[in-house]
Amino acid sequence: MQLPSIVYLYDIFKEHPQVQTDTRKLKQGDLYFALKGPNFNGNLFAIAALEAGAAFAIVDEAIPDSEKWDDKILQVQDALTCLQALAKFHRQQLNIPFIAITGSNGKTTTKELVSTVLASHLKTYTTQGNLNNHIGVPLTLLSIKKDAQIAVIEMGANHLHEIEQYCSYALPTHGLITNCGKAHLEGFGSEAGVRKAKGELFDFIRTNNGTVFMMSDYDYLNEMSKGINEVITYGTANGNLLGTALDQNGMLSVAFSKGYTGTIHTQLVGTYNLPNVLAAVAIGQYFKVPDHKIKAAIESYAPTNSRSQLLQWNGNTVILDAYNANPSSMKLAVENFSKIVSDKKIMCLGGMKELGTESLQEHQTLINYITQFEWKQVLLVGGDFKNCQHPYLYFENAADAKKWLHSQAYTQHHILIKGSRGIQMEQLIAP
Repeated sequence: MQLPSIVYLYDIFKEHPQVQTDTRKLKQGDLYFALKGPNFNGNLFAIAALEAGAAFAIVDEAIPDSEKWDDKILQVQDALTCLQALAKFHRQQLNIPFIAITGSNGKTTTKELVSTVLASHLKTYTTQGNLNNHIGVPLTLLSIKKDAQIAVIEMGANHLHEIEQYCSYALPTHGLITNCGKAHLEGFGSEAGVRKAKGELFDFIRTNNGTVFMMSDYDYLNEMSKGINEVITYGTANGNLLGTALDQNGMLSVAFSKGYTGTIHTQLVGTYNLPNVLAAVAIGQYFKVPDHKIKAAIESYAPTNSRSQLLQWNGNTVILDAYNANPSSMKLAVENFSKIVSDKKIMCLGGMKELGTESLQEHQTLINYITQFEWKQVLLVGGDFKNCQHPYLYFENAADAKKWLHSQAYTQHHILIKGSRGIQMEQLIAP
């Protein structure tokens, strides 16, 4: 049958509040949305979803041989647009703060720190993993229950108008841009394009008289935040909250001089995580989380999923930061690694993706930067490293680099492993 209205679908959703787009993850009673992409068509699995126990299937194509399921199949013009409309309708029923977080680097770590702090005092719902795109954001919204007191939504983007679209149905009341660096240049065109795209969040907040949290050290964020109703600042020199990074041989502690008393010792690698910690403290305080809970939450947070993880591997200390990479985050990781006191440092860098016409130049610039420091060994893997001039070891892929690294039988070394997701640099220390 044709779907009469979003209100009709929302009544169904209230009875079946679990939404799924992948039949492999389907549970009894779920709502199945038949999404389409370049290499898949969820409509082809609608019957299988119903046979597996889905309560309803929302499709945007006629489904052959579906007569016995007619009362369980709801046809719409576009299943993805319908999913987003349902998410917006659900969002409109929730009168709570919604914090949207975006940026070139650090948005997932910031989201995790912020949600950990808020969850220590408030019923908090947040983006799981990196479900931060046009499918993940609505799924996150639909996962929020009526007992929620606050929500934290991560928004990723690699083209203009994506953040604008997410805001149209997430309706954030509060926003944070971690930074605007050299990421996804293939889609944004330039750093100016990055700022314009990420700035779509501040544009929405400005129009809707909301609040932003801002790292005051970044001049461009000060400019981007002009005209916003309420700006809560944090930084190292100016702001409502001031803190500085203490580098304890690669690990981050934060000493505060304004707005918070004492020092927070984190399990995060790198002083580049300072803005992420400051953001979590500032947001926690804004929402009345007691300082002792803020401290305990941040100190208990241990990164996972190849994001600045500190690991022990075959007698070596490894910094595994292989979830993503761009020129900005690569430079920060190298700079942090250079500060570690050791004469046995192995650096393993994977190629950077989505840099478009700037790719070769950015890879060469990074190589020129790392030559300033002393390393025992440097491994470059994949991407445009292949086409650069350098004195280091080069491998076509992570599997080849893994064979070499394992053959060396290193012990008592410090090893940095970083690269774009597509290079899969975590393979280097896999069994």
